Amino acid sequence: MPASGRPRRAWSRAGILLALSLSLAGVIILATSLGTVAIPFAQVAGMVARRLLGWRFLAGGSPQAEAIILQIRLPRVVTAAVVGSALAAAGTVFQGLLRNPMADPYIIGTSGGAALGATLALILPWQVVWLGFTPVPILAFAGAMSAVLIVYRVARVGPRTPITTLLLTGFALSSLMAAVMSFLMLAGTQTLQRVVLWTMGGTTASGWTQLRVVTPLILVGVMLAFLLAHDLNAFLLGEEQAAHLGVNVERRKLALLMVGSLLTAAAVSVSGLVGFVGLVVPHVARLLFGPDHRFLLPAAALVGAIFLVLADLVARLLLSPAEIPVGIITALIGAPFFIYLLRRSKREVAF
Repeated sequence: MPASGRPRRAWSRAGILLALSLSLAGVIILATSLGTVAIPFAQVAGMVARRLLGWRFLAGGSPQAEAIILQIRLPRVVTAAVVGSALAAAGTVFQGLLRNPMADPYIIGTSGGAALGATLALILPWQVVWLGFTPVPILAFAGAMSAVLIVYRVARVGPRTPITTLLLTGFALSSLMAAVMSFLMLAGTQTLQRVVLWTMGGTTASGWTQLRVVTPLILVGVMLAFLLAHDLNAFLLGEEQAAHLGVNVERRKLALLMVGSLLTAAAVSVSGLVGFVGLVVPHVARLLFGPDHRFLLPAAALVGAIFLVLADLVARLLLSPAEIPVGIITALIGAPFFIYLLRRSKREVAF
């Protein structure tokens, strides 16, 4: 009986992932078809299939419609999907590693480093373009990764890196970088609005050129996280138990920190600071699909992609033709959920 139960469970998990993948594809087509100029769902599906799959027998649209869909809306929607999956996967990694359901991808200083890097790029008169990226995403990525490396180096005590010390160091460094960023914003008042808009998050600044660089990076990060899923499962039992199970705790801890930070930095580089995705989605996915990271990670990544695509759609349509930064929409959803988590944590001690 147990032997027959395992294949059944594997098939059910595969069915759930397939359903989430099809839902993501449908949501992407829906979000691409809706906007100030509405284009029929079937027509958008035909355009995308003709361009991506080479299905020339499907009807396309007018040149104007194809320009709107393929050059403006679709890159934005795909960016939302990629960023949502990266933040959700990173949040799952950090929540599992830290054994804390209220951990998110920004918990150890990535947001502060990214914001400081973006602020420097907006203030300094640089006109460099590399691989289609302006200085803002380049310095945001560099700042996020540098902040994590500094936090890890400072928090390390001999051969170990205690989780509590890591969190406190991340909080202290984030506060320091926020102070430096505030000073730079006051010194360069002409860029104040641009910095504030960047910190609210958005998906309008990226195009196919940036996606060709960021998407493979995020896919590699998600795959690496999946390969470390067994270690994440062991960390849920505590570091001592993980060591008894044969896990090289400090080496795996560093690997998981780097993978989660890479996913976060890559996402932030093209979207700014989109909050609460990495907090809400992993927790909901854990409630729906259970704590096994071998299934939780891909499921959370797909749910995160769906969530941010829908949030970006709301941001575009709510005050159309004006647009709301998507970070505001995710905060309006995520903040009440965060309060719910706080209230629930009073009654539940275990993770």
